[in-house]
Amino acid sequence: MPSISEIDRVRLAEAFRLADRLQEQVWPQWPTAPFAALLVTPEYEFLMRHPQPSEDFQDAGFDRLLQSRVHYRKRQFDTHLLATFPAVNGLSTVVIGQAENTFVKTSTPWVVTLLHEHFHQLQDSQPNIYEESAALGLAHGDTTAMWMLNYPFPYANAEVNAAFSTAAKALADALAAVTSPDFAEKAAAFRTAHRLFQQTVSEEEVRYLEFQLWKEGVARYTEYRIALLASLVYEPRKEFVALADYTPYVLTAASLNKGFVADLPDISLARSQRAAFYAYGAAQALLLDTINPHWQQRYLHEKFRLDVHF
Repeated sequence: MPSISEIDRVRLAEAFRLADRLQEQVWPQWPTAPFAALLVTPEYEFLMRHPQPSEDFQDAGFDRLLQSRVHYRKRQFDTHLLATFPAVNGLSTVVIGQAENTFVKTSTPWVVTLLHEHFHQLQDSQPNIYEESAALGLAHGDTTAMWMLNYPFPYANAEVNAAFSTAAKALADALAAVTSPDFAEKAAAFRTAHRLFQQTVSEEEVRYLEFQLWKEGVARYTEYRIALLASLVYEPRKEFVALADYTPYVLTAASLNKGFVADLPDISLARSQRAAFYAYGAAQALLLDTINPHWQQRYLHEKFRLDVHF
């Protein structure tokens, strides 16, 4: 019978434990979300924490370390995948390759990325989420949800690029000035620059932009918040610390913060395309923590727009 490798079991157990210990401190509603996960290996896929696996899975028994029954089937998904969608019996499921096969490569960033995907499960669990996202009018007949990745946003347009760069620099300036006397002025300058950026694209393209900032930007922000909190108040499992590629959570938090603060002014929309919205949205969420400390209370109700919280 196929089984999950020991290093993957240790990584998964750490991710589940980290979520159980800290997720409510980052988002009070987070524990209400499912945490079904599908680990994709070269030959098999292993399903955990899913209440009703589809019939193509076989039962491998209860794993005490993972505190879950594990089911397996022959591999169907790409081993590089990091995504969350209704992959098994209509339930939002994290589908994730082994760390070595994904862009994150090592254990600690992989665990934190898994919680980024778990946050998508909170988003996906909101009432009527799929109907409301379809009502944005961005799919243009696509019923596979691939429009979220493939929407033809004008990333290469010179005017759009220039406006994005100006807004990104203004956002970085505002974050750098949070404790300075000119913070209000810097924050206002960002809001103006963001509105000018929005004006370089159509109303439909603004809806796509704000959708990505709401969905992926806030997920990246959440990734940072969980890594930072773990570095302050959480003690990793001994088996996890013993892994050869283990690094402290403080390093993952610092790397994430650098990616959407220090590196933000240098991000090229033309080069990074949709990935630029992760950092740009995460930085906005971080700014909101100062401007509107209660923004999270309405985040799940004010769907698909981050700008309304300013």
